[in-house]
Amino acid sequence: MPKTPVSDVRPVFKDPQVNLYVREIDQSLRFYRDLLGFVETFRTPKQGLPVHVELQLGPLKLGVATVDVLKRDHGISGGGGPPRGEVVLWVDDVDRAYAWLTSRGASSLSAPHDFAGALRSAFVADPDGNPVQIVTRTDHH
Repeated sequence: MPKTPVSDVRPVFKDPQVNLYVREIDQSLRFYRDLLGFVETFRTPKQGLPVHVELQLGPLKLGVATVDVLKRDHGISGGGGPPRGEVVLWVDDVDRAYAWLTSRGASSLSAPHDFAGALRSAFVADPDGNPVQIVTRTDHH
């Protein structure tokens, strides 16, 4: 893969989302959706037991995903302890944002890659090692 040129211009980070990694997604949905009143806005896969569901409550966008899908799709272990969540930042160009962050000292956890048929993401670590996902939609919907 060709190296992405690094610019001095900060990428525009927007639309923050928090993802929680869980062992039993159905239990998390009962809690967040049914008990607390979050509204489901997205799920994958669309049929059967999901591996990732996005919920909205007011301005908070919350994703719940299985720890297994974190390892399968991104090569990162959620394990039995931390990290169990991440900060998600949507950008227009994942490769450019990843190059910008890593050129300024952010540690790479996972290089830019496509997943879920419509997304491209990369992961860097915050100063405490918590994952920060940089993501964009590739299907432009």
